Amino acid sequence: MALVPIIMGSKSDLEHGKKVAAALTALGVRSELRVASAHKSPEHVMAIVRHYEALAEPKVYVTIAGRSNALSGMVDAAVTAPVVACPVYSDRFGGADVFSSIRVPSGVAPALILDTEGAGLLVAKILALAEPAIGERIHALQQRHHDRLIADDAELHGR
Repeated sequence: MALVPIIMGSKSDLEHGKKVAAALTALGVRSELRVASAHKSPEHVMAIVRHYEALAEPKVYVTIAGRSNALSGMVDAAVTAPVVACPVYSDRFGGADVFSSIRVPSGVAPALILDTEGAGLLVAKILALAEPAIGERIHALQQRHHDRLIADDAELHGR
């Protein structure tokens, strides 16, 4: 069964992490929340990564770190599985805090999705390549979105 380690740079990222986890749970994908900082506890980051890399399940990592997001690059450089960065946007920095997630060095390639539900959906789509049942749940979600929009349009036009 697929597994998504959600690694947060600090406990202050927990609400954001829970939203990604909820999006995954809604699609039947198992996740685990962890806290480790590339800047403050790099050995702990690597211990967490080694733990998950030893597991046979298909996996995609989600990293959540703000300000200076070294976590996503560090995890991506250590694994062959996909990494999705979903940093917390901060009005305090006027969006400048996401720049460290946008520009990463060559040789690392974490995807960047700012929306928590979107991050969960991308991760589920990647895992659906190995687990067709996840793809079926994604299709059902997409159909619900489609049906809701058609109903909204019909309501607006009195049909």
